[in-house]
Amino acid sequence: MKFTRNDPTNQRIERITNHHIIVGIDIAKDVHAAQITDFRGRMLTSRHLSFTNTKEGFEKLFH
Repeated sequence: MKFTRNDPTNQRIERITNHHIIVGIDIAKDVHAAQITDFRGRMLTSRHLSFTNTKEGFEKLFH
């Protein structure tokens, strides 16, 4: 598929494969929520992951 230089978002979307996961994060003042989906948009977790707006909360997201 050919894209023009004006379509950088479409170019990034086109590069997503079945080896990628997408993490959506709802940012709030004190507690954030994250949900993980596969490249087709199917949820991979039954519940969202809540984490606080601190360094420890951010590290929880990666472990």
